Amino acid sequence: MALEYESVLCVKPDVNVYRIPPRSSNRGYRASDWKLDHPDWTGRLRVTSKGKTAYIKLEDKVSGELFAQAPIDQYPGIAVETVTDSSRYFVIRIQNGTGESRVLHAGVY
Repeated sequence: MALEYESVLCVKPDVNVYRIPPRSSNRGYRASDWKLDHPDWTGRLRVTSKGKTAYIKLEDKVSGELFAQAPIDQYPGIAVETVTDSSRYFVIRIQNGTGESRVLHAGVY
């Protein structure tokens, strides 16, 4: 069995994360609907790959401690969604170790 190495594809040092309410219609997510000046978490974003899966990892800027990650098996897919009114903001579906998922809104600067 061959070892699979994790490769770092991209690092963004400043990312803000926001909790968002459930989508009330099929019109899509809009960044202007959230309190962008009051993020729930701030850190860095790393995009990595291992095998055929990419990961969006949200980490503490100083310690590197993992806050959340979103595995991306296919794109386009449900793991990453764009917002309709901005190119800097997107919605990611994060998963914890037990497979539970939650939707977060992230802004990359």
